[in-house]
Amino acid sequence: MSAPSIRYRKMNGLGNEILVVDLRAQSVSLTPALVREIAARPDTHFDQMMVLLRPRSHGTDAYVRIFNTDGSLSAACGNGTRCIAALAMEETGRSEATFETDAGLLPSWDAGDGLITVDMGAPKFGWSEIPLAREFADTRAIDLRVGPAEAPILSQPSVANMGNPHAIFWVDDVGAYDLARLGPQLETDPVFPERANISLAQVTAPDGITLRVWERGAGLTRACGSAACAAAVAAARLGLTGRSVTVTLPGGPLLIEWRERDDHVLMTGPWEFEHEGMLPAGSLETAA
Repeated sequence: MSAPSIRYRKMNGLGNEILVVDLRAQSVSLTPALVREIAARPDTHFDQMMVLLRPRSHGTDAYVRIFNTDGSLSAACGNGTRCIAALAMEETGRSEATFETDAGLLPSWDAGDGLITVDMGAPKFGWSEIPLAREFADTRAIDLRVGPAEAPILSQPSVANMGNPHAIFWVDDVGAYDLARLGPQLETDPVFPERANISLAQVTAPDGITLRVWERGAGLTRACGSAACAAAVAAARLGLTGRSVTVTLPGGPLLIEWRERDDHVLMTGPWEFEHEGMLPAGSLETAA
């Protein structure tokens, strides 16, 4: 059977490149090789691809499968969720939308002034929930270092799961390290059986954090919503900030609130539409 024509929408959240593919009305399959092929094209390059599938749970707008540039799967993408929430609100005329991912339900709503808030759920801090390869009693700082034992380049990261595994290294200057070189090494460290997103975080105020992120499966990105959430909750756990902070990434700021009443993390930020087009005919295969 010939491949169907599938429209894509290219968007971004603070420069985090998002490709949206709506397959709710079609039965097609994506393989990691095909995902990598799509990512390699200049017009469809992405950090994350948000694939909308038929809803699995009542009251949701779609079940979302999220691919990284390398074809691997991600359980959550905060910046991508804002993008698909904007499309869903435009489609339905509502001011809210809810999506289901492998990380659970992600309710989103219009926050005004071109901003969207996503409820990213509650963070997980248990070593087996992150997951880590071995037990650590305190995940606010684990024994992991890069460089000589007597003078490590980076050490003692905080770790958390915000839909994806995250390791946050606290530094005085996020620009003083070659994250493009250190990121791949740390992402695949044996302590992270599912790999991890690696962040350099600098506390700039009781309500401010500057962040750079190496995303597993995507590399250096201009923004990562789940990493911003992970850094915010890790900073609050260490007493470095309060529970409401502005996290500034290379692409711009995200407002993060770790809500006390239910432990959920709310992320507020912008979205942007870039262009749309059709995926090349060979990129999608009709599902059996």
